[in-house]
Amino acid sequence: MEEISFEDFLKVDIRIGTIIAANDFPKAKKPAYQLEIDFGTLGIKKSSAQITNLYTKEELIGKQVNCVINFKTKQIANFKSECLVLGVYDENQNVVLLQPSKLIKSGETVN
Repeated sequence: MEEISFEDFLKVDIRIGTIIAANDFPKAKKPAYQLEIDFGTLGIKKSSAQITNLYTKEELIGKQVNCVINFKTKQIANFKSECLVLGVYDENQNVVLLQPSKLIKSGETVN
């Protein structure tokens, strides 16, 4: 990986969001959900997330996640993804969501 400056890092806007809706995304090339994520005063943003192996739609509702919210909108099939939900691959290549360990107000900045 290329080394970046702290100023480069500060350009990435990572916020805490709360998932308020999760739907199947049959047109995605890889299995994914279409998520609606509440960022408090910043509003609701949509995201496509390849997290179907470890999470059901029902258990995602109310879950808090870390998201990059200042990427350009990305067209994925017939869906516009407005933010990137952050996760890490486990030993089986499943995405594990990165989450705060305590309840945080939606929209708060990750420092």
